[in-house]
Amino acid sequence: MKQDQHKILLIEPPFYRLFKDTYCLERYPLSLGYLGGEIRKNTTWGVMVYNADFQPDVEFIRTSYLTGIGFNNYINNLNDLSRKIWKEIELTVAEYRPTVVGISAKSQNFKSALIVAGLVKKLNEQAVVIMGGAHPSMVGTDLLNYPEVDIGVIGEGEITIVELLNAIEAQGELDDIQGIVYRRHGQVIRNPQRELIANLDSLCFPHEYAPEILKDYNKYPKMAFKNIFAIRGCPYNCFFCGSRNIWSRKVRFRSPENVVKEIKGLEKIGLKYIHFDDDTFGVSPKYINGLCNALMQHCPGIKWSCEIPVQLVNEENISLMKDAGCFSIQMGIESGNNDILSLIRKNITIEEALDACDLIKKKGIALQVFFIVGFLQDTEETLRDTITAMRKIKCDAISYSIFTPYPGTEAFELCKKKGMIGDDYDVSLYNHQSPVNNFCMNIPLERFRKIVDKVEKQIDRKNLHRVRRILKLFDLTTFKKIQQVGIGKSLKKGLRIFMGK
Repeated sequence: MKQDQHKILLIEPPFYRLFKDTYCLERYPLSLGYLGGEIRKNTTWGVMVYNADFQPDVEFIRTSYLTGIGFNNYINNLNDLSRKIWKEIELTVAEYRPTVVGISAKSQNFKSALIVAGLVKKLNEQAVVIMGGAHPSMVGTDLLNYPEVDIGVIGEGEITIVELLNAIEAQGELDDIQGIVYRRHGQVIRNPQRELIANLDSLCFPHEYAPEILKDYNKYPKMAFKNIFAIRGCPYNCFFCGSRNIWSRKVRFRSPENVVKEIKGLEKIGLKYIHFDDDTFGVSPKYINGLCNALMQHCPGIKWSCEIPVQLVNEENISLMKDAGCFSIQMGIESGNNDILSLIRKNITIEEALDACDLIKKKGIALQVFFIVGFLQDTEETLRDTITAMRKIKCDAISYSIFTPYPGTEAFELCKKKGMIGDDYDVSLYNHQSPVNNFCMNIPLERFRKIVDKVEKQIDRKNLHRVRRILKLFDLTTFKKIQQVGIGKSLKKGLRIFMGK
C-alpha cells in the first residue's frame, strides 16, 4: 500500500462486549463485508474492516445475565470512556490512520456508534465519518443532529460508498450521490433516494476479501463466515418490524447459480455448514424449489439453516429443504395469543404455528423459535398464553425478546402517540433484553419484570439442555467430545467441534 493512499476503516461498534467482555458478535458482519469487498474491487482505496464487537475468548450468552448484571455493565461502559473497549478502538484507529471511517449502526448500538465517531474526531478532526446501517436508514436527516457524523447513508450502501469515496478523493461535490444525507455550509441536505440494486449477482462475495481486509482474520473461527444472503426484502408486513423501510417489501433474488458459487467458495475454506441470513428464506415455493435443487446438484454435502415464516411451512417445502441439506430452521411466532398475533399482523394463529413446528420436528430438522413479550396490547392473560406456548411448543431452542419500538418504525410512532415515548427517549436504554423495557399499556414495569424474570431464567436453563440434546441427535462421538470441553462457558468450543472447526 502506498504511504499516501487514501484509507477507509469500516467499524462494527461494540454492543455485546459492553455487557461482558467474553460476550461478543462472533461473526463477520455481512454489511461491512459487502462494503469492504466492493471498495476493494472498485476503488484504489485501502480498506480495513474492524469488528469491535469481536474477541476470541467467547462465552455463551445468557438472557438473564443481559437483563441483570450485564445491563449495569453496559450502562457503565457507555458512560466511561476510559474503559478498555474504548482504548482498544482508539488504538486501532490511531494505528490505521484512516482518511474516512465508516460506522455501521443499528438502533441498539447507536450510542456506541456515536462514541466511536467521537473517538475518531478526537484523533483526527479532518477524518470524514460516514454512518450507515439500519438506524441511519430509519431516522434520515435526524442523524445529523450529532456533529460527530458528517455523512449518513440511507438504504443499501454498496454503490453509494464507492461513489462517496471517489468524490472525497477528487474533493468533489456530493450533490449527485443518491442515498445520502450531509451538511453543506451548515445546511442539512438529503439527496434523492437511491434505487435498490436490481442485480444482486453483481455484488462481491464477502468472504473472498476477508483474508485481506478483516482485522484479526486468523482469530476468527470458520463459523464466523457461515452467513450468506440469497435474497433482500421481505413481503410480510409485521407491525413491529422496520425491515420494509430499509429493503422494501419487494423481494430481489440472487440466482441459485450465484448462491451456489458463493457456497462452494465457503466450502473451500473448510465450512461444512452455512446459514441463510435472509429475513425470510426463499419467499416463494418456486425459488425454494430452484435453490434447493441447485444445492442438491452442486453442493450435496453442505448442511444449512435458515429462518422461515409459518406461512411457508408445508410438507412439500420442508421435505425438499431437508433433502437439500437443511438441518435447522428458525421461525418467528412472537405470541401465543391469537388476538395479539392479529394486532401485530403476523397473519398466523398459534394453532398454525404449533402445527408448523410439529411438521418441522417430524422431518428431523432442529428448530429454534422466536417469541416477543410485552407488546402494547399484552395483558397478564395474553402473556400467560405466550408462556404456555413456550412450554408447549416442540422445538430445540427458544429465542426470547422484549418488545422494543425502534425509531422510524410504525410501532415507535404508535408508542409516541400513546404517550409512552417522549422527546427525551434514549435509544441506548432500550433493546430486546433491556430490563427497563416496558411499552405494555396494561402491565406496570415492576409487575412486568416479576413475570419475565422467571421466564428468562427458565429459557436459559431449557436452551442449555436443548443444545445438549440437539447435538446428541447428530453424532454421539461429537456429543462426547462436547461433554469433554463443557457446555457452559465452553459451549462455543463445543459447537465449533460440531461444525467441523
